[in-house]
Amino acid sequence: MDKLKISTAQFENKSGDKAYNLSVIERLSQKASGEGSQVIAFHECSVTGYTFARHLSKEQMLDLAEFIPEGESILKLTQIANDNNIVVLAGLFEKDEKDNLFKAYVCVGKNGLVAKHRKLHPFINPYLTAGNSYCVFDLLGWKCGILICYDNNIIENVRATKLLGADIIFMPHVTMCTPSTRPGAGFIDPKLWENRESDPTTLRLEFDGMKGRSWLMKWLPARAYDNAIYAVFSNPIGMDDDQLKNGCSMIIDPYGDVIAECRSFEDSFVTAVFTPEKLTQAGGHRYIQARRPELYRDIIGQQHKSEQTVVWMSPAKK
Repeated sequence: MDKLKISTAQFENKSGDKAYNLSVIERLSQKASGEGSQVIAFHECSVTGYTFARHLSKEQMLDLAEFIPEGESILKLTQIANDNNIVVLAGLFEKDEKDNLFKAYVCVGKNGLVAKHRKLHPFINPYLTAGNSYCVFDLLGWKCGILICYDNNIIENVRATKLLGADIIFMPHVTMCTPSTRPGAGFIDPKLWENRESDPTTLRLEFDGMKGRSWLMKWLPARAYDNAIYAVFSNPIGMDDDQLKNGCSMIIDPYGDVIAECRSFEDSFVTAVFTPEKLTQAGGHRYIQARRPELYRDIIGQQHKSEQTVVWMSPAKK
């Protein structure tokens, strides 16, 4: 494998405004390509917007969702990839011919769709159907996988994607800054976002504290380290419907080290060079080789009742 230059982006999307969101994706993709990046990844539902979908009926969801790969957004992403000689990864709601709805994330190159993952653990809207397979694909000489947001919190999904061959896992999110039973969690006051120019310090303290980045650092680097993968984490910045999101889009190497991270309040991206040597030099590579599946195959595979994830509503929307 050759070295690979990948960017991860963050921006403030507009709910349901595909044309606007795609225009930002195009602008950042063009800039990243101009700086030598070969791939750029955007957040979960970056094409459509995300949090507002909790209020939509099935009919409204079907109007918002698209067929893949023939939908207009995939065609536009293909044009962006072709015009700028860059591979683009982005998210949207998908529908099929039976009116099933999915949370999808796509990888698109200059010749069209390269790969698609349907979120294994969807929520936000009751009409979404769970995906039922992992996604591993070839990209510029590397094996890649995709897991969307909550998919990554279930550690078995990351290990399974690695065991299927992925050395890079794209992890698009819309996360952080919501209530939880863990200490320190909660919403961030949108007024802090409105005042970000006059008082950036207070906003950054909230973004980096237990409501945001500090929580992320409890687990995300471990996913990369334990599995000897590059993790490409993408997350929106700013208001997503009535909820404030803190960005922190970052790239983590197989050592579990953050090697690039967005620290701006603006629409932005960061880029890192992926080197194949780290994949086998990192400790996770040795751990995977040392596994003894006979000890825990039946334990990990035990049947259980899966619990639905809670969809958090902001106080104004309850």
